[in-house]
Amino acid sequence: MKKLMMFFLGFFMMGQMVKAQEVVNETFKEWKIVTVVESIIPMGLGRSRMIENMTEVETEQFRTSRTNGKRSAQSSVRRKDLKVDHFDEAKLLNFFSATGINFQNIASNDAMIASRVMELEAEGYKLVFVTSAVESYAGVDDDSGLFITRMFFCREYF
Repeated sequence: MKKLMMFFLGFFMMGQMVKAQEVVNETFKEWKIVTVVESIIPMGLGRSRMIENMTEVETEQFRTSRTNGKRSAQSSVRRKDLKVDHFDEAKLLNFFSATGINFQNIASNDAMIASRVMELEAEGYKLVFVTSAVESYAGVDDDSGLFITRMFFCREYF
């Protein structure tokens, strides 16, 4: 009986050792940001777009450290080097027409944005966070205005 118990105990322990050596798949997250810029300039004079970056960027070459809180090497970072050349853009409609706010344009933009969100979800992305901001049209003397929305998507892969 003692030998039988030792056999089962040994068999159980071997199973645990094999289990402990299994390869664990580590998951990584891939992030995607989609930015929607909708113009609120009247009469279709503005440009509205949905933008997605398609370029991988390493930020290390664009970051600097301050040594005493005042000295900075940011002047060595050239703005033109920060620009990416590969991105997707989808044309959207402006919020305003000649007669004022255009609700058909807003509904059309919503359809375009929802379509892209569904495409990304079909690719395995999940919408994680949304943030928005506005620089509003303030009348005749103000010829600018934007409504910006950033959508942050994430997907896991092995």
